[in-house]
Amino acid sequence: MVDVKAAFKAGGVEVVALCDIDSENLAKSAAEVEQLQGSKPKTYKLYEDMLGAPGLEAVIIATPPHWHALQLIAAVGRGLDVYCEKPLFYDVREGRAMVDAVAKSGRIVQVGFQRRKSAAFPAVRQFINDGHLGRVVQAEAQIHFTAGLANPATLPPPTSLDWELWCGPGPKIPYSAQVGHRNWRLEKTSGQGHLFDWGIHLIDATRTILGETAPKWITATGGLYQLKGRITTPDTLTVHFEFERCPVTWRHRLWGAEEFTPETNNGIFFYGEKGTVFVADQKWIFTPKGKSAERVVHEPKADMGTLHMAEFLDCVRQRKPASCTVADAHLSTTTVKLAMIAYETGARIHWNAATEQITGQPEAAALLQRAYRAPWQHPYRA
Repeated sequence: MVDVKAAFKAGGVEVVALCDIDSENLAKSAAEVEQLQGSKPKTYKLYEDMLGAPGLEAVIIATPPHWHALQLIAAVGRGLDVYCEKPLFYDVREGRAMVDAVAKSGRIVQVGFQRRKSAAFPAVRQFINDGHLGRVVQAEAQIHFTAGLANPATLPPPTSLDWELWCGPGPKIPYSAQVGHRNWRLEKTSGQGHLFDWGIHLIDATRTILGETAPKWITATGGLYQLKGRITTPDTLTVHFEFERCPVTWRHRLWGAEEFTPETNNGIFFYGEKGTVFVADQKWIFTPKGKSAERVVHEPKADMGTLHMAEFLDCVRQRKPASCTVADAHLSTTTVKLAMIAYETGARIHWNAATEQITGQPEAAALLQRAYRAPWQHPYRA
């Protein structure tokens, strides 16, 4: 409902249909939409049925990422424009199939990297491009926070929830509150963890600020040191991305996040020859080189979610490309997926961006595509 509310705030929309495989969630969302717009949307359990709803022109996809590929490809195949939440996909081959399907369809697609509408990140990009930081030697991105966790004990799914469909093309895993609604982000089979789900925002911002496309090689190290038995993705992780312009390091810790300097828990450092920049969603700080240098603080504010949705809606009306295309989102999502492959295999991953292949490492290359569970079929065709 976050994206739906952003669309209402942007204005000029009517929600004609909603889809959810949890009947209780569906009824609550429909009632909320009716209160917001004055008319009740049609409700559907299956997205395939909803895509034929009368009056439907565009869809928002806000399911867990293991469902994104099938839903987006089906939507553009029906001539619909799409606002799809990040991460774009679960595996890299899904991403390629999505890029190709959108290109063939000619539909408008905006991917939910809402930080693209931060006033701080583009200001830092301009600051760096104007030479004020000198050569960028290194960048570091991090989001440390204390994860709120649910009970990981196996339970019967709620009677309102079709757990078979929730798992869908991914593996059928036992239900628990920790892997279901709103908690799937740290589950390996669906959300793929903190870097893939939330950190991807800062990796996308770092990549676009530096003007990069894809890393040349990646290493990752970490593990489950505090939350073992409660989640299935690393609670502690460090990743090295070797980009052409400079190396980028990612760090996260999901416990003990009351930092000595909490104001830098969530953001990106750019270390240059002339000083250091730290940037977060609504702030950026430049510290010039030198012991007595005084920090320069900028605090530009922006309603990022509303602006990102408003741009999508304007692009739909004007029939012009959105700024965060599926092809561009494919690059950022591939970057963090490669990091998770490096973590799982313990290998240095060498990436050929032109061919979209991991070179010299068959075990790692096999993780670029996950086999779908029957009866669903993977959309990628080599």
